[in-house]
Amino acid sequence: MEIINRKAYHDYFIVDEYEAGIELLGSEVKSVRLGKMNLKDSFIKIKNGEAFLINTHISQYEMSSNFDKYEPTRSRKLLLHKREIYKLDGKSREKGMSIIPLSAYFNKKNLLKIKIALVKGKHTFDKKNVLKERDIKRQMEKEIKRM
Repeated sequence: MEIINRKAYHDYFIVDEYEAGIELLGSEVKSVRLGKMNLKDSFIKIKNGEAFLINTHISQYEMSSNFDKYEPTRSRKLLLHKREIYKLDGKSREKGMSIIPLSAYFNKKNLLKIKIALVKGKHTFDKKNVLKERDIKRQMEKEIKRM
């Protein structure tokens, strides 16, 4: 099961991608396995040499007890190497650059991984150009199929 942040591909140019682990509670992992995770308005913030995933919504696991309750949009620590964190921190301080999550998935070892990216925001005219190019490509494929 892979959870994808479709809005990220629409609103940003992807400059660089990284893979990070994430620190979660047991009931949060169970909830993510059921696909109850939303990356839509999430972003990564670097504080004191550590990376945190902020504003990601992971719904409560229905079968958990009252003792396992947590805040659905709490900050969650990302597990990255120090040099990757310093590199991301330096590049994200440049004008127009941000760090956002692209997707969440379970790897071969059954560990939850987050694909994060250093991104630059698109303007509305960039989005229109991408849509125009996609339409032209579809038209060309239709014409080829007709012949």
